Amino acid sequence: MATEIKVPTLGESITEATIGEWLKKPGDPVKVDEPVASLETDKVSVEVPSPVAGVMGQYAAQVGDTVQVGAVIGSVESSAGVPPQVAPAASPAPAPAPAAAPAPAHEEPAGDLTLSPSVRRMVLEHGLDPTQIKGTGKDGRLTKEDVQHAIDTAQSKPAPAPAPAPTPAPAPAQAGERREERVRMTRLRQTIATRLKEAQNTAAMLTTFNDVDMTAVMEARAKYKDLFEKKHGVRLGFMGFFVKAAVQALRDIPAVNGSIEGDEIVYRDYVDVSVAVSAPNGLVVPVVRDAQDLSVAGIEKTIADFGKRAKDGTLKMEEMRGGTFTISNGGVFGSLLSTPIINPPQSAVLGLHRIEERPVVRDGQIVVRPMMYLALSYDHRLVDGREAVTFLVALKNAIEDPTRLLIDL
Repeated sequence: MATEIKVPTLGESITEATIGEWLKKPGDPVKVDEPVASLETDKVSVEVPSPVAGVMGQYAAQVGDTVQVGAVIGSVESSAGVPPQVAPAASPAPAPAPAAAPAPAHEEPAGDLTLSPSVRRMVLEHGLDPTQIKGTGKDGRLTKEDVQHAIDTAQSKPAPAPAPAPTPAPAPAQAGERREERVRMTRLRQTIATRLKEAQNTAAMLTTFNDVDMTAVMEARAKYKDLFEKKHGVRLGFMGFFVKAAVQALRDIPAVNGSIEGDEIVYRDYVDVSVAVSAPNGLVVPVVRDAQDLSVAGIEKTIADFGKRAKDGTLKMEEMRGGTFTISNGGVFGSLLSTPIINPPQSAVLGLHRIEERPVVRDGQIVVRPMMYLALSYDHRLVDGREAVTFLVALKNAIEDPTRLLIDL
């Protein structure tokens, strides 16, 4: 009996997906709830579990096909309906070949050579050519000793090494040859392309920059990272500081945390921070909910969990929806400066970059400091330039003096 495998419900407003990969082949055993296929949606990859235990049946959709929610994409055959694998019966041992009848006396292997019966038997048993053996008997006849000496000599010689296979000559390169590879865009990549272009077409997007001295945060991290990891079970990174600093700055400049819906502006008293993390098929943006209520440890734990599950492809749909502000850290890939694109319907995105030692002036002296460029892209329809700059300055002040985060300045 076959049980259908259907596309599961994928989340609010998501009605279709693409077959990304079949994880089981027809005939493979499967357990109940074991993943048999991977679907790509416009947000994340989703695994399709087997509804029953049994044996994987035939596919009803192939990799790359677009399928609707509820569509049948394959089947699982019940174990009871699958005949057991029976080992092939052992073949009876072949009957031993009859011993070769001794050659009649008149059928000597050496033509006109005269061999004694015992010598003839040795020659036949070892497949020797008697004409190639020097006889030491009367009139040059072969003796048993002569044949045995030939046998011993043949066995002592090493087997000839097989001749190496000739190496085929490489195909001559075609002058001016150029190659192309065409790969179908994943649904996630298509959606990223569509949404980013939509943001550019809709928002009046502008980017403002600042830089921040990372000395204080780096010293705090170096001083407390071991105790922090021992107590909380997660590494102390920089994102915890930046999220806390962003939350504080967003309370001062609420427009950066707002959005435009129709002819209305939506202001919020909470902060759901979308954090861009790398996944096998591109960047995904899970949301740290109610970041204003989380400690640095709570933020770091949440982000570390997102990063791990993004690589595993196990992020859930609901974890990707509803962010109010985005932080993207291109610095982990070595980016020095960028102009990030807003993630609609949000009105702003903060770009972090690599930390680089640069000469700066402090108290009239040129000193070297670990500096990072900050970039805030914002929707100028909602956020004025003054507000964008004020937000970045507040963020910069909090990072350069983390005590501000503790006393709410």
